[in-house]
Amino acid sequence: MDGEQTPLAEAVYAQDSVWVAPVLWRSEFRSALMKYLRQRLMGMDSAMISLQMAEETIAGHEYTADSRKVLESAHESRCSAYDCEYVTLAQDLGVPLVTADKQILKAFPKIAISLEKFAKKK
Repeated sequence: MDGEQTPLAEAVYAQDSVWVAPVLWRSEFRSALMKYLRQRLMGMDSAMISLQMAEETIAGHEYTADSRKVLESAHESRCSAYDCEYVTLAQDLGVPLVTADKQILKAFPKIAISLEKFAKKK
């Protein structure tokens, strides 16, 4: 999917091609695709190709987040439980959470890193 963050996402992928996500990533991605489809920014064939590529990228790297930790993180941070699934997963795996979400970056500065900063590492 081409968008405002595409060049940064590609730079992040060039730095680290092993991406992990909580199982719910598929629903988030499908919602984003539907937004593009409804706004006629892409056609169904392109959406299906994007979905297939994303599924191949994440294949074998999907995890379930600990529900208690998710709720605790959401309660303490005021971020959504949905967003805290990503936070909890990154914490449990001991990896950075690369994100463009400003609220997550502010609430979790020890684990969250912006696309820009991650892409410039190494």
